[in-house]
Amino acid sequence: MSMLGEFKAFAMRGNVIDLAVGVVIGGAFGKIVTSLVDQIIMPPIGWLTGGIDFSDLKWVLRPADSTNPAHKIAEVAIQYGAFINTLIQFIIIAFAIFLVIKGINRLSRRQEDAPAAPPADVALLTEIRDLLKNRQS
Repeated sequence: MSMLGEFKAFAMRGNVIDLAVGVVIGGAFGKIVTSLVDQIIMPPIGWLTGGIDFSDLKWVLRPADSTNPAHKIAEVAIQYGAFINTLIQFIIIAFAIFLVIKGINRLSRRQEDAPAAPPADVALLTEIRDLLKNRQS
């Protein structure tokens, strides 16, 4: 089999296609969660904390040199506020995945709990057994 044929067989396997779809949907879901956190959740948290915008929180190690624009020395800072935003996004994503998995597990438990109808031969044997019990009584 040629290299191109092997690659085609690999790329067309179900797992690879499912993974590709998952990555695309995951990227889109990530944008939704980012928007949810930045535009819906963080403003009330900022309001509750006295108007603090977490994304602006940073610890400046070396400020930018604004006195001499020719050097253009950039600011060096630890942006812990961006980390707090990322942490909140992670918690929201983890909770959303938890809810989805919990729902899937609940649906599969309901399907397992539903009594399955016995096969025809088992039902027939049960009926014969019951008739023989009644005959002996």
